[in-house]
Amino acid sequence: MSRLAAAAVTLTFMAAGCSSVNPTAADPAPDEPSSIRVATFNASLNRPAPGQLVTDLQGENAQARAVADVIVANSPDVLLVNEFDYSGDDAVRLFNDNYLDGQYRYSFTAPVNTGVDSGLDLDKDSALGGPGDAWGFGQFPGQYGMVVYSKFPIATESVRTFQNFLWKDMPDSLLPRDYYGDVSDALRLSSKSHWDVPIDVNGTTLHVLASHPTPPSFDGPEDRNGKRNHDEIRLSADYISGADYLYDDKGVRGGLDEGASFVMLGDQNSDPVDGDSVAGAIAQVLDLPRVQDPAPTSDGHGTDTADFADPTPGDLRVDYVLPSDDLTVLDSQVYWPNQAEHPSDHRLVWADLEI
Repeated sequence: MSRLAAAAVTLTFMAAGCSSVNPTAADPAPDEPSSIRVATFNASLNRPAPGQLVTDLQGENAQARAVADVIVANSPDVLLVNEFDYSGDDAVRLFNDNYLDGQYRYSFTAPVNTGVDSGLDLDKDSALGGPGDAWGFGQFPGQYGMVVYSKFPIATESVRTFQNFLWKDMPDSLLPRDYYGDVSDALRLSSKSHWDVPIDVNGTTLHVLASHPTPPSFDGPEDRNGKRNHDEIRLSADYISGADYLYDDKGVRGGLDEGASFVMLGDQNSDPVDGDSVAGAIAQVLDLPRVQDPAPTSDGHGTDTADFADPTPGDLRVDYVLPSDDLTVLDSQVYWPNQAEHPSDHRLVWADLEI
C-alpha cells in the first residue's frame, strides 16, 4: 500500500474513470504530512489492433508481466502509464486485477486523439484515412492511450480533459499553417490528451497533470511534429500558470488555480539538451517558478529515461515527474535495471513527495 503512517482507505470496486470510497480505518488528520511515491512509465503496452491488449491481459502475457514486475518493484502510490491502449475500462481492470494484484483501487482513463480519423488529408498523401490522417497518429482509436492508477481516491467529477482543444486557439502558437493550409483551423493540439486528475491524499488535493506529447520527428522540413511537441508541452506550462485562454472538453475556461498542489507526469518526448525537439520545448515547464525538477538519476545512465537506438537519437531524458514548489521531494530515481531485456524502451521514473 502507500507509505503513510496510518492506514490507507480501501474501495470495493473500480470503474472507468470513476471510483467510490469505503474506508476501513481512520485517515491521518488533514494537516499530518504524508509521503507518497508518484511515478510515470511509458510501458509500451500498445498493440497493433483494437482489442488485442484486452485479449492479452485476459491471459498470461510475457511483456505485460514484465511491465507489472517493474511497477511492483517500485510500488508507486500514484502511477501514470503511457502507451496503454484505450478500451474503456476493460484493459485497466484486467491489468490491475491480473497483473498488479488489485493493488490500485482507483483509476482514471478516457478517450484520446490517437487513431481518431479526422476526415482530412493531414499527411498530404492525397488519400483520406489511415494513421497519418488521425487527430493523433495511430492505427485505431485509442492506440497509445494512457491511464492513471492511484491508491488514493480520485475526484472523477472534477477531472479536466483537453482532448478537443484546438491548436489555433493557443496564442502565438507554432502551428505550421503553410504546411496544413485550409485545414489548419480544424487541428486539435493534443496528440493524445492532456488531463488534470485531482487526487485526494488524506484531505489534500494533488492535481496529477498527465500528458504524452507527440515525438518531435517523423516529419519533414516543416517540422510539424516538432512544433506540435513544443506547443503540447506549452499547454501544460500555460495550464500550470493559469492561462485564461485554455478551455477544457466541458467548455470550462482557465488553467490551474493559483497555489494548487500538482505533479506533472508523462513522456514529454523532449530532452533538455539532446534530441530533435524544438529548442527550449521542455524548458517551458522546467523554468516555471512553481515547478521543481528533481532530476532523478540511475547508476550508469545519469538522468536518461529512454533507451533509444544508438547513435541517433541515443539515450535521452524524456519522462518526467515534476512536483509543485509547495511539495517536499524526499527522493527521486530512474529505475534502470541491469537486465539485458526490458519490456519498454522507456524506464519508470518516480519521486517520493511529502504532501
